[in-house]
Amino acid sequence: MFCHRRIQAVLSQYKAAIEKLDAKGTERFFAADSQIFETGGSEGSYATYLAHHLGPELAAYKSFTFSDYKVSVRFEGPVALATETYRYRIEPKNGAVAERIGVATSVLTREGNSWKIVSMHNSGRKLKGS
Repeated sequence: MFCHRRIQAVLSQYKAAIEKLDAKGTERFFAADSQIFETGGSEGSYATYLAHHLGPELAAYKSFTFSDYKVSVRFEGPVALATETYRYRIEPKNGAVAERIGVATSVLTREGNSWKIVSMHNSGRKLKGS
C-alpha cells in the first residue's frame, strides 16, 4: 500500500542530512540509476552529484537551513510524485550568505520495502528585493 508519510520521511531525512552538512549515507534514498537536475543543469546520477557537486559544496558551508518547508505527494500508478517548496539560507565558511526561495520535484519508485528517488530537480531564486 502506498503511503504519503513514507515518501515524506525519505525527503525529510534527506533534507535533515543537508542541514547537518553531512550527506554520508544519503545514497540509500536514491536509485542507482537516478538522475539529478539542479537550476538548469544535469548533474548525472546521485552518486556523481554527491561526489562532484553536493559533497564539495557542503564542505564549504558553515550552515544550511530550510524554513517554510511544505511537501505535497501524489501517486500515479506505482510512482510517487513529490513537490517541495521552501526557503533556504546558506552561510558559507567564506563569502556572503545566500537566502533563496526553492522548489524541488522528485519522482520516487518502490524498491522492495523502500521508496527511492529516481529523478530530482531543484532550483532556487533570490528573494524579492534582494
